[in-house]
Amino acid sequence: MNASRPPRKRAAFEPLAPPEERNPRMRRPAATVAGGVLVLLRALSGAVWGAAVLFGLPPWLRAIAGFANGDNIIPAEDTIDDLGLPPEVFVGVLGVVFLVQVVFGILLLWGSNAARVIVMIVSTISIVTAFVSWWEVGAEITVATTLVTLALDILVLLALSSRDAAAFARRNEKRD
Repeated sequence: MNASRPPRKRAAFEPLAPPEERNPRMRRPAATVAGGVLVLLRALSGAVWGAAVLFGLPPWLRAIAGFANGDNIIPAEDTIDDLGLPPEVFVGVLGVVFLVQVVFGILLLWGSNAARVIVMIVSTISIVTAFVSWWEVGAEITVATTLVTLALDILVLLALSSRDAAAFARRNEKRD
């Protein structure tokens, strides 16, 4: 390297990549599979949370949750009475949310671009909501509260925003 010239710096942004060639026979990329599976896991985690609220967690599982939080305090048991909703309404809303997430997870695995965009928007809203509630209200983000869903939302957003996932979801679109 020449001592009189400063070293060449790397740009702080990625250059625009050329658009992917349209290929209807494109194989499903790992990012799409990961995004679809993570949405299905998010649906499953919501169902497990709902079952825990309806039926209560066994003491050994609450002890594990306390250990996972790092404070070794066994969390209080949340019940349906704490929500102030009739059990039928709670189960109905939870069932609808579960079915919608399962449908979107399957659509993602099939390669639906509309489902990919909607899931990314919902994940972004969920992440921003968790941040705002932490910032303004002081809501804690722990294993017992929103840590699992927040982590899954971040991973879903990362997986589905990849170039491979976008190219796969748009593989059948005609471009001019």
